[in-house]
Amino acid sequence: MAGNSGKFGHKKEEAIAALLTQRNVEEAARAAGIVSRTLLRWLQLPEFQAAYRQARRDAFSQSIARLQQASGAAVSTLLKVMVDPATPASSRIRAADSILDHAAKAIEIEDLEFRVLELEKAAAISRPS
Repeated sequence: MAGNSGKFGHKKEEAIAALLTQRNVEEAARAAGIVSRTLLRWLQLPEFQAAYRQARRDAFSQSIARLQQASGAAVSTLLKVMVDPATPASSRIRAADSILDHAAKAIEIEDLEFRVLELEKAAAISRPS
């Protein structure tokens, strides 16, 4: 959002940050030092909506990155549970099922990515220059 300073005022940037961290519009407005009516009006502006949407995407992207960083530990935990003979059979089965399910989904995603790339290549070749 730092790149929006020329287009956006400081208060609007604060309001967007507050919308991402507060429970509701009233609390966000209070945190940004504006009245809630002003924030509700800003939420109707297309450029404010676009900046808020991008800020939400950025925040969500950071969350996804954190999940991906933790995925190695999660897999290790599932594998330990699955192979530990002291773990109840029902838990071992659930861990095994989870591993198989996620592995199958990963293959599906890789296949889809490959198919999309092939379609994009074909579309690029067939486009007139």
